[in-house]
Amino acid sequence: MAKDKDVHFQLNLFQRWQLLCGHTEVQVASRQQRLIAALALFGPRNRRYMSGLLWPDSPEARALESLRVSIHLISRQTPGLLVNGGAVLSLVGSLGVDLHQCLEQVRNCECSGSRAEEDVCLSHVRSADLLPGWYEDWVILEQNRLRNFRLRVLVGHARRWLEQEEAEKAADAARTALELEPLQESCVGLLMRAELMQGNRVRAMDTFENFKARLTAELGVSPSPHLTQLAAGIRGSLTR
Repeated sequence: MAKDKDVHFQLNLFQRWQLLCGHTEVQVASRQQRLIAALALFGPRNRRYMSGLLWPDSPEARALESLRVSIHLISRQTPGLLVNGGAVLSLVGSLGVDLHQCLEQVRNCECSGSRAEEDVCLSHVRSADLLPGWYEDWVILEQNRLRNFRLRVLVGHARRWLEQEEAEKAADAARTALELEPLQESCVGLLMRAELMQGNRVRAMDTFENFKARLTAELGVSPSPHLTQLAAGIRGSLTR
């Protein structure tokens, strides 16, 4: 491996865990993957914090020993990745992390308002599925946090594109949001409005009926009066 100062690491947490050193994928065991992922998500942390986070069911001494072994293996397999500063652990500052890069891209997009950047932003948000198949409590918490963030971004895009009368883009963003949160009524309303703008009243009505059936089956409730009123208007226009 190259000298530490020449090494560039890229950590990908979307779709699957992947660590690249330059253009070469580095194979790391599951226990070390989790330590690297946790440091990427939470930043520099005390050793006791990390041992308790990753081995919550182990006695403290055993958890600290497991952490020590993981640190040793990471330092041996990927020298330069881990900064072992005494009681505090962190990852090298030059490490690229797709999660951080995605969040920065979204922030830049929201500041610039560039249409070209909006398309790139939506593409990043669409694929931002954090560590699927990982079920530890600390991972699930971050998955939920990111899902809420993605939902907010997609809804914002859908509303903006509706205002700009870009119905196809608005519908695409609303559908993607519904894949994340199928019972989010505001997304259903946005999708119906986008389909109406496209001149497809039948599809808008189908969107409402499918949502109503799922809402009733899963929660035993009906759509809000506002959404029901929107559907009634569409139904009336279809029968004229």
